[in-house]
Amino acid sequence: MNPASLKEAILLVSSIKKGKAADKNEIVLCPPSVYLSDVVKILSSGKHGIKIGAQDCFYEEKGAFTGEVSPIMFKTVGAKYVIIGHSERRALGETNESINKKIKLSFKKGIKVILCVGESERDETGQYFRFIETQIKSALLGINKSYFKDLIIAYEPIWAIGKNAQKSCDPKDIKEMSLFIKKVLAEISSREIGLKATVIYGGSVDVKNATQIVSEGEVDGLLIGRASLDAKKFLGIINSVSSI
Repeated sequence: MNPASLKEAILLVSSIKKGKAADKNEIVLCPPSVYLSDVVKILSSGKHGIKIGAQDCFYEEKGAFTGEVSPIMFKTVGAKYVIIGHSERRALGETNESINKKIKLSFKKGIKVILCVGESERDETGQYFRFIETQIKSALLGINKSYFKDLIIAYEPIWAIGKNAQKSCDPKDIKEMSLFIKKVLAEISSREIGLKATVIYGGSVDVKNATQIVSEGEVDGLLIGRASLDAKKFLGIINSVSSI
């Protein structure tokens, strides 16, 4: 639930827009749904290339589901992306089955999906790989492979996220997981789709480690959390990876 107020959201987005960081990078901002319309208005003018996404969505297009917001609703106010399966949503009880339904409807309505996957802990036997594999295969079950071009997979190891993060993930481990994710996608679709898959990383990303994560971790981008709430830090991260 960040930023905490509309005033903060407007100031943050305005500062990022002014920073023109998107000139060399593709930036997707995902504010709370109640701020979406206001954020879209701010970004309606000027050349900045910044796109808007939602932090979550519901898996039904319409009906008696008080408090829920469907992908088509987000699309009508200008959202192009939606985050699905974030670790914080999973912690509240979101299942692989509901994630699958959300993805199906989002693709059907022309919304690009940022699918989050990640393990809560790492074991020496490598069982966390099977955990990630199950998350991906369950999330994409029954989905036409033609939609995979609109899919971004965000690897966010839960143990490396938030204020209570145990430690940041080592770039070599990020690279290993990125390659594994592409391998899983290749298995359920095709080698070409697997090779072209977009994989990004999220987990205690800051201006000090962003470049190393992207270059040595061989990921296509970053899912930035706490640092995205500070325009200076956010732009610093983006500028640091722009030359890679």
